[in-house]
Amino acid sequence: MVQLGLIGLGKMGFNMRERLRAAGHEVVGYDRNPDVTDTTSLEDLVSKLDGPRIVWIMVPAGEPTRQTVTELSNLLDGGDMVIDGGNSKYTDDKLNADLLRAKNIGYVDCGVSGGVWGKDNGYGLMVGGAAADVERAMPIFDALRPEGPREEGFSHAGDVGAGHYAKMIHNGIEYGMMQAFAEGFELLEAAKVVNDVPAVIKGWQRGTVVRSWLLDLLVRALDEDPELDDLEGYVEDSGEGRWTLEEAINNAVPAPVISAALFARFASRQEHSAAMRAVAALRNQFGGHAVKKAGG
Repeated sequence: MVQLGLIGLGKMGFNMRERLRAAGHEVVGYDRNPDVTDTTSLEDLVSKLDGPRIVWIMVPAGEPTRQTVTELSNLLDGGDMVIDGGNSKYTDDKLNADLLRAKNIGYVDCGVSGGVWGKDNGYGLMVGGAAADVERAMPIFDALRPEGPREEGFSHAGDVGAGHYAKMIHNGIEYGMMQAFAEGFELLEAAKVVNDVPAVIKGWQRGTVVRSWLLDLLVRALDEDPELDDLEGYVEDSGEGRWTLEEAINNAVPAPVISAALFARFASRQEHSAAMRAVAALRNQFGGHAVKKAGG
């Protein structure tokens, strides 16, 4: 049994706490939401943990994580360890690790995949940090990862930053896969020859080379809403796709699929696209093609 402090009990953090507790570990959680928290503050959380402590952060990336790490650096003792399991940019990890190392506090970054299904199915984990720190936290990782061979649901990707880098690339790939399924769905919907689009997509779940968990989730969505009419085609991005493209540019690696998927998300947010208005105007100018007037 391992004792763990867990900061951030949102959709992911709350389910992670439940999975860890089901595995027999002691989890002391902190969240601003009084309905889910076990403690009243970070100071209270740290006081309830026995040393040497392990504290896992699951808060939004960027400044919220940075502030949490800074506060913990003033509350924890030498020999303690912090794990950042959020979606931080990998370049933030060195800053966090350096801040904590100055006080002899360990740091591990962990990319976590699995979403709201992770509580029951387990989480894919990509970890960066010193081997001794990773080994110390292994009972936690083993409880969170899916059942089966460790190497199929967990990887020690490298030194500090490698875990979040691996998760960034994972999410970039995810963008491309989701966009491919989405475009296939739209083409099937547009074709006159296909009468039952949900049946076609459901029929891909076994035996085909495109079968996957993402496909299973699309089938589930279509079971609930066969034409997805209840949804608006507005899609946000959480940052990893942009960071992946930045890395592709920095390393001169072509990434046309991921870039197209990210730009498609941008397009989804444009109710009236200036770019497409310009395209319509140009087609009208050089070819006399018909245009639709605004408000008409």
